[in-house]
Amino acid sequence: MAREQVHVIGFSAADPAAVWAIARDFSAPWHPLIAKMTAERSASGALIRAFTVTGEETLYREQLTYFSDSDRTMAYVHLQGIAGAEHYAGRLTISPAEAGGAVITMTAQIVASAQRASEIASGTKAIFEIGVKALAALAETSPASAEPAATPPQVAIHDIFLDEAPRLALSLTPPKGDTLCLFLHGIGGGRVNWTGQLAESGALMRAAALDLRGYGNSTLGFKQSTIDDYCADILRVAEALGAKKLVLCGLSYGSWIATSFAMRHPQMLAGLILSGGCTGMSEAGPEEREAFRLSREVPMNAGQTPADFAPAVVKVLASPGASEATRAALQASMAAIPSATYRDALTCFTNPLERFDFSKLTMPVLMMTGEHDRLAPPAEIRGVAARITDAQPLADVRFEVVPEAGHVCNLENPAAYNRHLLAFLKKVSP
Repeated sequence: MAREQVHVIGFSAADPAAVWAIARDFSAPWHPLIAKMTAERSASGALIRAFTVTGEETLYREQLTYFSDSDRTMAYVHLQGIAGAEHYAGRLTISPAEAGGAVITMTAQIVASAQRASEIASGTKAIFEIGVKALAALAETSPASAEPAATPPQVAIHDIFLDEAPRLALSLTPPKGDTLCLFLHGIGGGRVNWTGQLAESGALMRAAALDLRGYGNSTLGFKQSTIDDYCADILRVAEALGAKKLVLCGLSYGSWIATSFAMRHPQMLAGLILSGGCTGMSEAGPEEREAFRLSREVPMNAGQTPADFAPAVVKVLASPGASEATRAALQASMAAIPSATYRDALTCFTNPLERFDFSKLTMPVLMMTGEHDRLAPPAEIRGVAARITDAQPLADVRFEVVPEAGHVCNLENPAAYNRHLLAFLKKVSP
């Protein structure tokens, strides 16, 4: 098999946002050669466009594999229509031009027999060149439109407790279908950190925020907690609430737990949302893990509690422009953690049982991180999103940066966070 690459670059005088506003709709027939296009969904919910081109009867189908409003980028793979193509993957990116306007980049990677690969590449290049020109012209002539965002509906929230040891505390929305969106907080947080997401998520599917073992109103077990214990707790919650499918939404430590669960029970997940992290300490060496644990245990060994060093932690977690209310909320959730719970979580976090195999993430994945996140910066999380996409022939990954937010991005900028969250939940809702 031979490999060919196609790379076409064009320019538009329009603002990048205006170009992306047209291009971001994967199933919109803006390309002048499209005769008819319809949107489909795969069994897992991935978006597929099915289309015909002018003068042909062939039906082409392509699946969206990667999407980012933040980066104005999408990627897709060919499913049907191109004869002789062993593999065909395309990408569209809109970026700012140095002198103003937008750069439109379309690329494709092709695997086929030597002669056929060359023919496909030649045809692709011509199609891309037409598409770049058409997209640029559309953006330059289309009127700007900015529809006000609708206020999402909200539902009531109440607390429940699963009393068998260890006791687990949950904030919960009313029943709605058999899919549960379960929120998992960070190592310095609690279920209260998800208040800004619960009521809106509950309008789409049942939602719950869990206090992890020892946090809030949950209790520690009788032994050191392990990642398997956390996964067992998630299964226990699902059974107690009658959930047949889960969407796990984690923040930092919670993202690591959510990904660990996904590695063990991929068939149970309708979706996976990872905020402010993913791999945790699973890819760190023994020395780095030990240094992480000791640096956080030193104050406690000196007699301090999480409440004593909470102000210092907040300085690292919060963005430079974080409001006093945000800083107070972060400090309050950190200060509420018992020392024994914090030690338990640190030991668990720094003793991962495996290095993640991203090929197991067969469900739709949304990854988000704060613009000013020092612990999980955008470049790092963007790289993990790319690795997940590369590990899956038919991936369904979305990556977004939450502006004006630090590590606890859902709490600092709930409006931006919820916009991506709700769009994802709508996609994976049964």
